[in-house]
Amino acid sequence: MGKFALLIGVSDYAEGLSALPAATQDAAALQRVLQSPELGQFDDVQLLLDPTRDQMATKVEVWLSERQSEDLVLLFFSGHGVKDEHTELYFAAGNTQKAQNRLVRSTAFAARNLNDYLRDCRSKQQVVVLDCCFSGAFGNFQPRDDGEVGLQSQLAAEGRVVLTSTSAVDYAFEEKAADLSVYTRYLIEGIEKGTADLNRDGVITVDELHEFASRKVKETAPAMSPEIITLEGQGYKIEIARAPQDKPELRYRKEVEKKARKGVFTKPALRTLKLLRQQYGLSDQVAEAIEAEVLKPFRDYQRKLNDYRETLAECLEDGESLSRYDLIDLKDHQQHLNLKDEDVAPVERELLGQVIALEPLAPPVNPNRSVPSAVQAQQPTFSFKTVRVNEQGEEVETVPGRAEYFAEDLGNGVTLDTVRIPGGKFLMGAAKGEEGASDYEYPQHKVTVPDFWMGKYAVTQEQWQAVAALSQVERSLNADPAHFKGRKRPVECVSWEEAMEFCKRLSQRSKREYTLPSEAQWEYACRARTTAPFHFGPTITSDLANYRGTDWLYQGKTYSGNYGKAPKGAFCEKTTEVGVFSANPFGLHDMHGNVWEWCLDDWHDSYESAPTDGSAWVSSGEMKVLRGGSWDSNPANCRAAIRLRTSRDLRLGLIGFRVISVVPRT
Repeated sequence: MGKFALLIGVSDYAEGLSALPAATQDAAALQRVLQSPELGQFDDVQLLLDPTRDQMATKVEVWLSERQSEDLVLLFFSGHGVKDEHTELYFAAGNTQKAQNRLVRSTAFAARNLNDYLRDCRSKQQVVVLDCCFSGAFGNFQPRDDGEVGLQSQLAAEGRVVLTSTSAVDYAFEEKAADLSVYTRYLIEGIEKGTADLNRDGVITVDELHEFASRKVKETAPAMSPEIITLEGQGYKIEIARAPQDKPELRYRKEVEKKARKGVFTKPALRTLKLLRQQYGLSDQVAEAIEAEVLKPFRDYQRKLNDYRETLAECLEDGESLSRYDLIDLKDHQQHLNLKDEDVAPVERELLGQVIALEPLAPPVNPNRSVPSAVQAQQPTFSFKTVRVNEQGEEVETVPGRAEYFAEDLGNGVTLDTVRIPGGKFLMGAAKGEEGASDYEYPQHKVTVPDFWMGKYAVTQEQWQAVAALSQVERSLNADPAHFKGRKRPVECVSWEEAMEFCKRLSQRSKREYTLPSEAQWEYACRARTTAPFHFGPTITSDLANYRGTDWLYQGKTYSGNYGKAPKGAFCEKTTEVGVFSANPFGLHDMHGNVWEWCLDDWHDSYESAPTDGSAWVSSGEMKVLRGGSWDSNPANCRAAIRLRTSRDLRLGLIGFRVISVVPRT
């Protein structure tokens, strides 16, 4: 029997993934404790630092194939975790790339492949440690995912245990200027200091190491949620290391760990520790240093909370309203402090009397202190990020947002999410001199739009199929009309009448009344309080939306693949799954490109005499309005103001729709 470890750390990445300086240091530090004759007692500990995808995959496969049945193998990875559009998990290598904001899978090491290699490995004792989570970096503390990844199904097998630094829906952190990642730091401390030997038998097992590291991580970074994954209880008692026993400093530290409760020692605990100092022959200086080190995570957490409290109090000092940008920056500061909403909620209730939930430009709560009404949201909320670009299409800002949503259950695990769009006023139509604008988009005019709810995405094929199976109202529906197949792709090849039949069937099933948006509702929701041609700024790139990013020669005229000063981009020649690209400030996805979207309105050649109350402009015409552009549109035809007229019975692979609802029916 032998003990073998392969430790992988990836700090340096290609463009699109930020550097993680601590990752390679994590691997080197873990090597030190594992190969120690007094601690880990591993026979061989190998490092693999900043490998390419092929180097990583080859090394893991060959290394695992060399192990024997009685060997203990430990595989460690520290770096970025990423996911593809199907939420499949990958481990990023030094050459991992993204194209159009999507993972280039051939450049990353798939968890599915790792699972295969581990399954084929003869070793009966397998320990996998992942100090990563599952999306790209964010800010100074490197968040990497906001969605579920089926890690247990991908990495579970008999005789195997997997330790993860956080859950599938939370973030892993690398604290700024820290030598090691938060999670790895406590793995090493637990072994090196012996504090993970919870039952004091001189041996540190996998479950003890997890319990210790998990507790310490939650004290330091409450936004992280470490997990242990096994199959049918297998693997918990795998022995990782010996625990140092004889040093009085380590014995005292164990007692301090035991008695430290939320950063405070009770008076009896202090008396006991004072006696132990004498019993172990420790000076006050040494004992106090140990206590300070143990209490540091608690005190750091309290320091972060106090920082947030002081920041919020400063915002309220002048007695004026908390503006949208106050809230955006406050939530950004919260994230930089590695604090969850649950952590700061008591502070917000104390100072505001309610919890802040960021929603774009909601109306005030009361005339005395204006705080957005999202504070009082009754529906569940979701968080998202919006992107802002300059004239060259370069990202200049990422802004967090939060909005209310309602999930309509369509059966068999399929839901249709609508997002609350707060009412307001806006200028509808193209601005004077806007590039690509036509006479159809003028005159620009003021419109007041009441609150409504709008589909977070264009209706998908799985949503269409669920509703098409409901009882017919006026006309039959093809259950699978789309040209570009995919459950999460938007449904297309749907006429205006068929889209309306979808709304009627859904309304008949629901307590809400669903329909298509008016042009005013659509443009208001698309702009989301912005005034530029696109909700992300003055231009568009194929990293932000799905459209024709290459020049197009048609009937002797060249239609440019770029808009304004931005570069040309990609042309994928098909729809993409909904939600691939970032949301707008209201939390809606794909309002530019992917598929044209039907509106209620009949076509009119201009906005002369158009309604100003947000309602549809209906005059019994045969021609209907499409909005938003598509995967086949040049960038100018993806602007917020773009309008296209077409026959209501037209079905094309570029035309889909999204729904709206107003209020629940009683």
